[in-house]
Amino acid sequence: MIRRIASAALLFLLATLGATAWAQKFPEKAVKLIVPYPAGQATDIAARLVAEALSREWGQPVVIDNIGGGAAIPGMVTGREAKGDGYTLLMGTSAAMVVNPAIIEKLPYDPFNDFVLIGPIFRNPLIIVANDQAPYASLKDLVEAAKKNPGKLNWGYPGAGTTQHLTGELFKQTAGVDIQGVMYKGSAQVVQDMLGNQIQLSVDGVPANLPHIKSGKLKALASTGSSRAPQLPDVATIAELGYPGFAGEGWGGMVATKSTPPEIVAKVSADLRKVLSDPALQQKIVAAGLVVDNMPRDEWIAFAKKTAVVWGDVARRNNIRVQ
Repeated sequence: MIRRIASAALLFLLATLGATAWAQKFPEKAVKLIVPYPAGQATDIAARLVAEALSREWGQPVVIDNIGGGAAIPGMVTGREAKGDGYTLLMGTSAAMVVNPAIIEKLPYDPFNDFVLIGPIFRNPLIIVANDQAPYASLKDLVEAAKKNPGKLNWGYPGAGTTQHLTGELFKQTAGVDIQGVMYKGSAQVVQDMLGNQIQLSVDGVPANLPHIKSGKLKALASTGSSRAPQLPDVATIAELGYPGFAGEGWGGMVATKSTPPEIVAKVSADLRKVLSDPALQQKIVAAGLVVDNMPRDEWIAFAKKTAVVWGDVARRNNIRVQ
């Protein structure tokens, strides 16, 4: 009996050591990184920067595979169905991982049961923006005007069911105001109508608005994130402006199909954190209008699950559903 137990323990030890040794050699060939968005989008830019850094770290190519469209669903499903050997990785974003489940009925994937989260890469800071014709010099001015005129103010969102949309609705809940949302197809259209004074307010990302903020045609009233956007260090967060704990922002990181071995997940996670600690890479990510996110993996998993609860609540309260 003792001999059988000892033999079983030895076999387990050898298997563990073998798996660890195999993981340390990973990767031994090219790795595919699926981006469930079109080329040129913020997630794609971040993915390409990280892929280049990991290629150098690993001595193997990391090839981007853009599978855009369909609210990121085709790319997510493709990533889920990949072989769980670590050679197909996937960019998981707040939109795909926590917003889609909150607003899409019969979503054909389960973000926390079909995938394993490897590590964060970026946050996408959002801002509340006014144009130069708007009579609001501050977030306080906007809230006071909205309370005096419930339902009469409006602001633009770059799409229904986007993180910007849910963030705007969360702020309305938090501040106790009624501002009507105007839906657009992307930030470019929002900015165009802001500059043309068709609308005077928006909740949007930094990149599309930054040049016009610098020129004085638009002004950022507040940053919606957990910290100030590095591109706009003088713009206070909503939390700093009287709404403690408020945070609404996009984020993205690396995930893989659930069957990926834990040893490979740990190796990729460690290597990802290593390359993200490089100041040169951090600078490039910030230049793309994003914020570097290099929190430990366990903290990121907890953060992602927390935001899933928050956006689920916002969607239910505001009846935000996409067929």
